[in-house]
Amino acid sequence: METISKKVILLGHFGVGKTSLIKRFVHHSFSDEYLTTIGVKIDKKVIKVGNTNLSMIIWDIAGESTHKRIPESYKLGSHGAIYVIDVMRPSTYENIDSEILTLQKMMPSLSIIKVANKIDLLIENEESMLRNDLPLEKFTSCSAKTGENIEKVFSLLAKQMLE
Repeated sequence: METISKKVILLGHFGVGKTSLIKRFVHHSFSDEYLTTIGVKIDKKVIKVGNTNLSMIIWDIAGESTHKRIPESYKLGSHGAIYVIDVMRPSTYENIDSEILTLQKMMPSLSIIKVANKIDLLIENEESMLRNDLPLEKFTSCSAKTGENIEKVFSLLAKQMLE
């Protein structure tokens, strides 16, 4: 069986749950303790997609309020990106369209999945308020805490990268 390696970057503001998503996906664990990522942390997980073993080299990039501060060298060579927002913090998705456009200009063949994390925190009235600002249908919703849709997020990206 063929094995292919692809570089994946996780992007988003600080505290959106990028590290938690990776911990849930790679190590099947979760911690409520918040630890700031400094620079970049790299993990790896091999998944099967059809007849291919895909080795995902996952770069957990430190969160910034703007992606202009992230060194371009962290992004270069990426095949896929997961852009993570926090459904409870509108500031984490206010500039998402322009930030994704910047990524696409830099790397036109980059596969990008937009992820709305922390859906476990939503309650009905908060969810209806958020739907006015946030088109959740344009995101893959997940929860690093409960594990909901984590495999789906990475599987969707894997399939896009292999197409």
